[in-house]
Amino acid sequence: MKGLLATSALLFASPVFAAQNLTGLWTIHSRINDSESNVECRLVVTDNKITGTCNFQDKDRQVIGAVDGDKVTLQYDADYNSMAFTLIYTGTLDNSGKIAGIVHLQPFNVDGLFTAAPGPPPPQSQSADSGWRKYPTRDPHTPEFVAAKELPDGANPPVNADGNFILGPTHKPAPETTTQPGIPQGKVIEFMMNSSDSKIYPGIARDPGTFGTPDPADPAKLIVTTSHPAPYTRHVAVYVPSQYKGGTAAPFIVGTDGPDRVLFPILDNLIAQHRIPAMVAISIGSGGGDAQGSERGLEYNTMSGLYAEWVEEEVLPRVEAEAHVKLTHDPDGRATMGASSGGGCALAMAWYHPDLYHRVLSYSGTFENQQWPYNPETPHGAWEFHEHLIPGSPAKPIRIWMEVGDSDVLNPNVMRDNMHESVLAHERMAAVLAAKGYQYQFVFARNAGHADGAVRLQTLPEALEYLWQGYPIGQHIRYQNSER
Repeated sequence: MKGLLATSALLFASPVFAAQNLTGLWTIHSRINDSESNVECRLVVTDNKITGTCNFQDKDRQVIGAVDGDKVTLQYDADYNSMAFTLIYTGTLDNSGKIAGIVHLQPFNVDGLFTAAPGPPPPQSQSADSGWRKYPTRDPHTPEFVAAKELPDGANPPVNADGNFILGPTHKPAPETTTQPGIPQGKVIEFMMNSSDSKIYPGIARDPGTFGTPDPADPAKLIVTTSHPAPYTRHVAVYVPSQYKGGTAAPFIVGTDGPDRVLFPILDNLIAQHRIPAMVAISIGSGGGDAQGSERGLEYNTMSGLYAEWVEEEVLPRVEAEAHVKLTHDPDGRATMGASSGGGCALAMAWYHPDLYHRVLSYSGTFENQQWPYNPETPHGAWEFHEHLIPGSPAKPIRIWMEVGDSDVLNPNVMRDNMHESVLAHERMAAVLAAKGYQYQFVFARNAGHADGAVRLQTLPEALEYLWQGYPIGQHIRYQNSER
């Protein structure tokens, strides 16, 4: 997973209780996908307006909301691993004095179910916000992990070195992440895309608060019965550097889970410093939802070239028309990037279409078993990358930068298939990439979670510079000096 915030609101009321009876301590129990959590909230209701706090990740978050009859809405802004978001609860108060309804996570367009009851959580229940906990910290020097070079705290790997590196535990934003004086700024063109206009992705959604059940005959296969056709609208932002010359074919990078507004000032700075080519950046929002049965899951976790084909056929023509640019057809001048499932998607775009993309950048890529619907050709989803596909295929002309956090995802979920361990997946990826002779850089970040925002702010400028080694920059070419 992006630093977008919405404003928040929670609605509670009842035909039996006056709105003021909602004042006091409440526990909100929510389930989003397969993750459950409890959050304690202290609410104050005055003239049908709700204020107060909810304690999320050991911080009191300011709540605003309203009561309208028996309908209640409440929302608060929060952050996790430096990613900002808003939790929005919309529910109905019943005669027993409890509230039930839908919780919505913005800007990720993910829904779940929640219930709220007066008082603290029951004994031996999950601790507050346990669904957002950090996963166990893994040691990069675990014997079965790849050998890696330990960097001084605060340092990044050299931009001309392949191999495996360990950084952290301190993560300070790189100066290139902010607008620098005297640096020319590119322009950003934005537009929307509707599912009704797509021949490839007409849209699906999974019912809120539902997930799936493992196939009794195969725990690696998830049965989802609550996914159905549904429309969506997605946001696309296109960055065009000030150095772009009209009519020329520009290199570009395609990013998932957009708009990615952290990326654009970094590009301004790196392009002006002649560290990367003057490239266009195409930041594409997903079709919404998350995991199996959702539109985002279908787009990002499917093991095929379909997403790359959709970008080629439906997105790039719109980009050229809306932003008045010409995009290169040279795969060496095309890159992909993403985080989490978006990182897995970035690799799939290049793996299945090396004729289109030669460069991949991924934070906490989901190289795990998240594919749905089931495909017998890749029965273990993106786990197949390091299990069979990369070791069993001739090396492809793909350059890869990838990162994982020491407290990244360890999510056995309902499948219990042993293929939902992000750190292990990345270690296996590094091993098979090295064995096949790929140009890659693997970063193991200490004191970091899943798609960690602080790590991204520290490393993204150098990651981009590594990614574009060997591509012409003005009259110069950055060549890779392999240092394994």
